[in-house]
Amino acid sequence: MEDLAETFARRAIERSTAERQASYVEEIRLLVDATFRLIEKTGSFDPPLRDILKSSGLSTQAFYKHFRSKDELLLVLLDDGRRQLLGYLQHRMDKAATPAGRVRAWIEGVLAQAADEKAAKRTKPFVANQDRLADQFPADQQQSVDLLLDLLVEALAKLPGAARDRRLTRRDAEAIYYATFGALRAQLIHGTRPGSVEVDHLVQFCLAGARAKKGDR
Repeated sequence: MEDLAETFARRAIERSTAERQASYVEEIRLLVDATFRLIEKTGSFDPPLRDILKSSGLSTQAFYKHFRSKDELLLVLLDDGRRQLLGYLQHRMDKAATPAGRVRAWIEGVLAQAADEKAAKRTKPFVANQDRLADQFPADQQQSVDLLLDLLVEALAKLPGAARDRRLTRRDAEAIYYATFGALRAQLIHGTRPGSVEVDHLVQFCLAGARAKKGDR
């Protein structure tokens, strides 16, 4: 059992660690928010570091305390965006009455990023450059992708006629993910908006591929 001196020393260390962690989180959030504002303003996924520092009010030393490169900061930004999308998709899916409806809600929610002009402008730089970050940080960026896939896996597993093998369900989810984000990327690159007929065709195609019964679509 620790004596009182050790107890107070431990508490002081814990307080110091907690305060330092809170300070670090705040600095990282300032850098992330500043970078997002610059990307949204310029449409460039590669804003100069000096502009990021100026917008955030932080120093070069503060930046390199948290990140080894600007690409690491951009990775955090991409992860943050995906987690926001995750919440949006979850909200849409929760309102669906059937598993097929949840899959539809997921697909429509992703493509909605191209349907709104303001959302498309925000999303385009990230979608156009995510492959570069995936090449550099495959494991780190996969974490947020997995969260989006998990939503699909859960819905697909409950579809009538769905594969019993969870590994096959995962492959179905990955196929739908790449088909949907591929469609989103094309819309954003070409500056077009997904029409209802186009969206419905993709939904039906994906559900058919996942072996859903027609009556549940």
